Amino acid sequence: MSSRDIDGLLSKILCPPGNGVFTVNTAKERKELLHKQIFGKTDSIEESWLESLKNFKDWKKTFILGVCSDCGGGILRGANWGPLFLRLQMLEDSLKKDEFLDLGDVRVIPHLLHDKYLNEETLKNCKNALYQDENSPHPVSPLSLTEYFLTQLYGEKPDSKVFAMGGDHSVSYPLVKAWLAHKKKQGVKTGLVHFDAHTDLLVERLGIDLCFGSWVTHILDGLDSPSLCHQVGIRSSGRDRNHWEKTFGVNQYWANEVKEKGAEEIAKSIISHFKKEMVEEIYVSFDIDAIDSKYASATGTPEPDGLEPYQAVCILEALSSEFKITGADMVEIAPFLQTDSHHSNEPHSTLETGSLLSTLLIRAMNENGNS
Repeated sequence: MSSRDIDGLLSKILCPPGNGVFTVNTAKERKELLHKQIFGKTDSIEESWLESLKNFKDWKKTFILGVCSDCGGGILRGANWGPLFLRLQMLEDSLKKDEFLDLGDVRVIPHLLHDKYLNEETLKNCKNALYQDENSPHPVSPLSLTEYFLTQLYGEKPDSKVFAMGGDHSVSYPLVKAWLAHKKKQGVKTGLVHFDAHTDLLVERLGIDLCFGSWVTHILDGLDSPSLCHQVGIRSSGRDRNHWEKTFGVNQYWANEVKEKGAEEIAKSIISHFKKEMVEEIYVSFDIDAIDSKYASATGTPEPDGLEPYQAVCILEALSSEFKITGADMVEIAPFLQTDSHHSNEPHSTLETGSLLSTLLIRAMNENGNS
């Protein structure tokens, strides 16, 4: 794909940051605040956004991408607003505009998940809506669009580092899948570190194979071995650790183990295994519900007895000191959800926690992610 092609793809498949949820007036003030912070203005945003992307081919630091889809969720919805609110929080806290280039948001039709679930008539109707061309070669569903776009991006800019914001955890399926495929082409040995209260190792949920509870299952074959997937913070499961590790071949560290052994020991264990397997680069997928619900309850499935924020920070800092983190995501922040009446500081507490961890990941990618 030529540079001209990828430039055209940006405006076809993506939209300005904060605009990934299709609305007219809802959250207008927040969108304008974000646009003011990023572009210094609130009008003619499409033009300002495209102008900001002119140097994307020369960009060496981290790209930010929003995937505002929660159609792959299944309990409480609302994570589609995560990218808008998280961007604002990170910029308010400490993230500087010169630390990232914001590619914008994937254009999301909120009723869709993946193109393979659509019939021909629906595909044509949606292509007409997105591209004004029912015969367009481009996908229309958020998971399909995300994988398609990243495949083109990595092909055009092989050294690209993308920090993505969801969205429910199903969006990690295309994010990780495209990253793994690209790294395999480069001959890079990879590992995945997945922070979550849940295993996300279902084969399917109610007949749907790609969703928030099954995405890990369907990317494992992209790793050289399933054991190169390490899951941290697990505590809400109908099966025990032994079942998941034996059935799928992954490595798990349940939240109680992190508390008992300490975050430093868990980090050492992951690092030791990755070094033994000669892993070169890692991807970090972070579901905010890995964090104890007393800090992060603005999410679809908050769980008590989870990780303390400092424990997650400790593990991430240790990993980034030993390996290149060249892909990462933060998902399942649902700022409009008030899931626990005892947490009057929500959604601010969840957003602050997500901002802390996301900024840490972006900076780690900037510091050691150059291929």
